[in-house]
Amino acid sequence: MTTSAVIDNLEKLLGGPRDGALLRYSLGSEHLKAGDWAQAALRLREAVERDGNHSAAWKLLGRALADGGQPAAALAAYEQGIVVAQSRGDVQAAKEMRIFARRLRRQLAATDERAVTASPP
Repeated sequence: MTTSAVIDNLEKLLGGPRDGALLRYSLGSEHLKAGDWAQAALRLREAVERDGNHSAAWKLLGRALADGGQPAAALAAYEQGIVVAQSRGDVQAAKEMRIFARRLRRQLAATDERAVTASPP
């Protein structure tokens, strides 16, 4: 089954009795596979709104935002996800998000540094 077919099938479930954090997470994951970062971020935000303790959704939300060119928002998602993962004892997810967050902090610092050096005195 193609990614678009999976997305179509999952979207038919929205608003029904199976609609919840897991469905929104699954949709976000499929949109991420399809390269639609904006739609992935939307669905993953919906997932964490429905279940703020869904550490995997926080991790994918951070990825969708990072891939979509929103590093500051991605960092915020990872930081929240780390808190959630630690509180749930999800050691692997917390470890992965710490690595991604560290990379984003470096990226943001480099961007800030370039902006400062490019500014006229």
